[in-house]
Amino acid sequence: MKITYEISQIVPYINWVYFYYAWGIHSRPEAEQQKLRQEAEEALQLIEDRYHTYALFELYEACSDGDDIMVSRGVGSEACSVRIPCLRQQQGNPPFYCLSDFISPHSSKLGVFATSVDHGFENDFDADPYQKMLMQLLADRLAEATAERMHQEVRKHYWGYAPDENLSIAEMQVEKFQGIRPAVGYPSLPDTSLNFVIDELLDMKQIGIRLTESGAMKPHASVSGLMMAHPQAQYFSLGKIGEDQLHDYARRRGLPVEVVRKFLAANL
Repeated sequence: MKITYEISQIVPYINWVYFYYAWGIHSRPEAEQQKLRQEAEEALQLIEDRYHTYALFELYEACSDGDDIMVSRGVGSEACSVRIPCLRQQQGNPPFYCLSDFISPHSSKLGVFATSVDHGFENDFDADPYQKMLMQLLADRLAEATAERMHQEVRKHYWGYAPDENLSIAEMQVEKFQGIRPAVGYPSLPDTSLNFVIDELLDMKQIGIRLTESGAMKPHASVSGLMMAHPQAQYFSLGKIGEDQLHDYARRRGLPVEVVRKFLAANL
């Protein structure tokens, strides 16, 4: 399903703390932060009719197969399974989590999503370096905020596993909701090349996303990932992995070890 949002529909979901970090004023006085926020909100009001944000998601039947998630798609002669390989923590104290732990080996549902913004956020402000930087940082926040709003609507309506959820946006931003929304490139799902698998499931060009050779998304202000509903599902950081898991993951990913080594360099 594709959803188009007005900028004003997404602004309330922006996590301004991360905007302040990106701007480098997270430790500055609150008055300075509020001044920048006011400027940013005024800039967003001015472009309300020119730009939009987009969400794309699908809900699939799925099951776990060891450290992999098997996604069922199509029906009849078109039916097939798509494998999403995951990685398991190897360091620290038990339990050693893997995202597949939160999917039943028998039958579950899995959400797959991507969010993005109009290309104009990256291209239309080149004449003014300050405005360009402001819009690029706001675009990043809008893509994340779009994922937040979309996930809320999925939980309450489209998937509907939490129809009575009544959380404030502040509570959502500290993940008080049931389930998780791990994003590609983040600590529990660090391999950006998984975007090729997500693209196979979603066809991300529907919302203007194209992938580089490494699986990075363009526009840069884009988010992709999975949605899981398990009540015990939680976020975790994969940390460092050993050569044994690297080789096993490359096998499950169907790619040469040295290619996967580049994708997971930060975790080796």
